[in-house]
Amino acid sequence: MRERLEKMELTLGVGENHFSMTRGSFKYKSKQSKTVPLKRIGRESMERGYRLNYEDPRTEEQFSLEVTEEQGRTKVAFVSTPDGWNRFDISFPADVDERIYGCGETYSKFNLKGERVRIWVAEHQNSNRIGKKLIKEKILGKHPKKTLPFEKYESYYAQPTFVSSKKYYLHAEVKTFTVFDFREKDRTTLHFQEPPVFYVEEAESFTELSKKLTSHLGRQPELPDWIYDGAILAVQQGTDVIEEKIRRAEDSGVKICGIWSQDWCGCRKTGFGYQVMWNWQWDQALYPNLDQKILEWKAKGIHFLGYINPFIAIERELYKVASKKGYCVKNREGKDYLVTITTFPAAMVDFTNPEAYAWYKNLIKENMIGLGMSGWMADFGEYLPVDSVLYSGEDPWEKHNEWPAIWAKMNREAIEESGKLGEVFFFTRAGFTGTIRDSLMMWTGDQHVDWSVDDGLPSVIPATLSLAMSGYGITHSDVGGYTTVMHMRRSKELLMRWEEMNVFSPLFRSHEGNQPVNDVQFDDDEELLEQLAFTSTMHANLKWYLKSLVKEEVEQGTPVMRPLFYHYDEQRAYEEMTEYLLGRDILVAPILEEGKTERNVYLPKDHWVHLFSGLEYPGGEISMDAPIGQPPVFIRKHSASFERLMDITKSS
Repeated sequence: MRERLEKMELTLGVGENHFSMTRGSFKYKSKQSKTVPLKRIGRESMERGYRLNYEDPRTEEQFSLEVTEEQGRTKVAFVSTPDGWNRFDISFPADVDERIYGCGETYSKFNLKGERVRIWVAEHQNSNRIGKKLIKEKILGKHPKKTLPFEKYESYYAQPTFVSSKKYYLHAEVKTFTVFDFREKDRTTLHFQEPPVFYVEEAESFTELSKKLTSHLGRQPELPDWIYDGAILAVQQGTDVIEEKIRRAEDSGVKICGIWSQDWCGCRKTGFGYQVMWNWQWDQALYPNLDQKILEWKAKGIHFLGYINPFIAIERELYKVASKKGYCVKNREGKDYLVTITTFPAAMVDFTNPEAYAWYKNLIKENMIGLGMSGWMADFGEYLPVDSVLYSGEDPWEKHNEWPAIWAKMNREAIEESGKLGEVFFFTRAGFTGTIRDSLMMWTGDQHVDWSVDDGLPSVIPATLSLAMSGYGITHSDVGGYTTVMHMRRSKELLMRWEEMNVFSPLFRSHEGNQPVNDVQFDDDEELLEQLAFTSTMHANLKWYLKSLVKEEVEQGTPVMRPLFYHYDEQRAYEEMTEYLLGRDILVAPILEEGKTERNVYLPKDHWVHLFSGLEYPGGEISMDAPIGQPPVFIRKHSASFERLMDITKSS
């Protein structure tokens, strides 16, 4: 990679941005008024590197990039900020056979070679972006594999970082709108809208490369011990409902380590479905005696989890307090900026106001941790409007990408300041540079309750693996998905197949979805309860293994769930996005298509043993029977823990 940097080409330009946001989805246009490819005029050696000099061929104005070594990393930066320019394109040679991964979280693609990737956090592929025609086709099951062009997708988690199959990473220290363009076979072009600084490191292995990347970006701390002890079940609509669901699940042998009630603070019923009332105070009418029940449940090993996001419901008391004190993000008329989310408007707390930041963090400390919560979903973070006005006076266009990282930082501080790190955790969906350092866990967002490859069950794997290659190694998904639109419905088969997959992830957590009455739930019949008892027990039996993987991630930056090429340098492994490795020793190939009871599985060259049948395979392409309850999962025979891993299907 160092040789490629010697051949960097530089283009400067002037442009104007036009953004419009609808429910967190951004339409973006750029009007370019000037573009000037610069002429390379020389190279100067320096003590710790060299300087590349360029010239505007029209005006003879000169510019320079410095390439230096800093703490073992190669750093590329402008010598000084060029005046009058706001477009900075840097390109360098690429190998034709090179594969590219990362850039945050991508869903319908894993290898990004041939794609143009937008680095701008947003609501991932909601109904505004998909279009009614494609949704209808998905609902009718006509085209579950049909997707939009990749360049039209948006992502909750966008990060200016990529990893190459040639074992190097590039991370840019930029905050504004950025595009990484990998469409040319023999060239990579990075489009920046601020003078960029970026870092490059190489390694002999992907394990070493992850260590170097996360040493630069940060790592998550270890998670609470209790989260591995079974399933965290999503239950809503009151204390009595929780009690009854716990009783039914326990009677069926389900291992429960947590109950997640996102409506702990109240609910609202909208055209979109059953949603949370964003007033971050215990709703005592809906959840009578919750404080005492939390203690009772915790005494039997069942921890209580809640929900929070950066918005406030304008109908309730907290908003009156925030508005009176001037704690909300403003519009250009000086009024509170009300953002429409699904079907209702809400106010956004201004995290650049130190008093507002402290006030909101205190709500987490007092109203959530103080109530006895052991965790929560820290939702959203990607909605900061670029036409808003911030307390700090900063340009919201420059703060937009950073917002989810600030949100993660607040949640972590609340836990640390309460002395609960290691006991209490939270999980986020939105991210940017900085999120890796402060978020305790990701979840892959609001998947559709369907089989579609771009936003249903199959999308979880590329999303997880792209995060892993971006440096974020602890991820899970909503069992069963979340989003129901139009006449889409979660089926029993989908829920059971999703449970099978999430056994082999750091966290096993269900979701009722936005329309619980229309979607199959974990306790709808005895077969479902029996399946959940089996999968939750398997997950609990994996506790020792999962804890060791998380410890490895914390200490070395090695992701818990990994792409196959991470340990196997085989051509097919670099393209595989429907299978993954859980650590070094378990290969998981979930059933991702409706009605399928078998699938073709690619096994890298090794000695593999099928978890359920005990049959051995040396590698290659095989066809596997996979009835519900027996997904294609394989254990590496030469693992030091082989015998113990083969026992995880046994009841404890």
